[in-house]
Parts: sequence; structure tokens; C-alpha cells
Amino acid sequence: MAESDWDTVTVLRKKGPTAAQAKSKQAITAAQRRGEELETTKKWSAGQNKQHLVTKNTAKLDRETEELHHERVPLEVGKVIQQGRQAKGLTQKDLATKVNEKPQVIADYESGKAIPNNQVMGKIERVIGMKLRGKDIGQPLEAKPKQK
Repeated sequence: MAESDWDTVTVLRKKGPTAAQAKSKQAITAAQRRGEELETTKKWSAGQNKQHLVTKNTAKLDRETEELHHERVPLEVGKVIQQGRQAKGLTQKDLATKVNEKPQVIADYESGKAIPNNQVMGKIERVIGMKLRGKDIGQPLEAKPKQK
């Protein structure tokens, strides 16, 4: 018992500042006051969702000037989709379900507001049985014979 001294305290491990605390403005200024060397780097576009990053070209397209604009589905195609859908007795929702799209997509195609997508156009062609692309828009879709 003579070996233990009640006045001294031994600290085995002291936690350093966490990453967030070390990067705080207060921690940086305190380190600068102490004269410590600091290395600060700002990451370019860190913490941004790059999927929705707007570039100059998309901003120009959104303004839709005369020479630079999105191609839309022609109204003629929209009317053919509507006529073919009604001939089959389908609603916009039914057609959307058959082509695995949202009903708003079908509404946009019929009103001529949609930007044409060949995959969606092909699916709609197969369901309504009418051509939507090429020279003979509105003609019945010919079933191609299966090759052996």
C-alpha cells in the first residue's frame, strides 16, 4: 500500500478530437494560434449529387433557342397513339401499365410534350399495333415472320 500515491493521477489514454471537431473553424483557428502546421484542401463539388448537376449545355437546351432545342414527339404521332389506344379500348393508365411506364408519360406522348424515346415508342407500337416511326406513321404494324 505504500506504493500507491493518492495525489497523482495516471491517464492511460486521452481521446483526440473527432474528425468533425478537427475540421471545425474553432479547431483550425486554435491550431493556427498554437503555430501548428495546417493543410486545408477544399474538395471540388464535394457533397453534391452529380446525377443532377446542371452543365452549360443543358442550361442552353432548357432555354430552347431556335437553333438549339429539344425535339418533341409530333402531334401526328400523339393522335395516332390516342386513336390506336381507343381502338383497343384502353385508357392511358392501361396502356402505361402494358408498356411499363407511368400514365403521365403516355399523356405527354399524346399531347406532343414528350421527348421521343425509341424504346418507349417501340413498346407503344407493339401494344396498339400501329407504326409510330418512319415514313408510314399510322399504318398497321406488320408482324415480322420469325426466322429459323
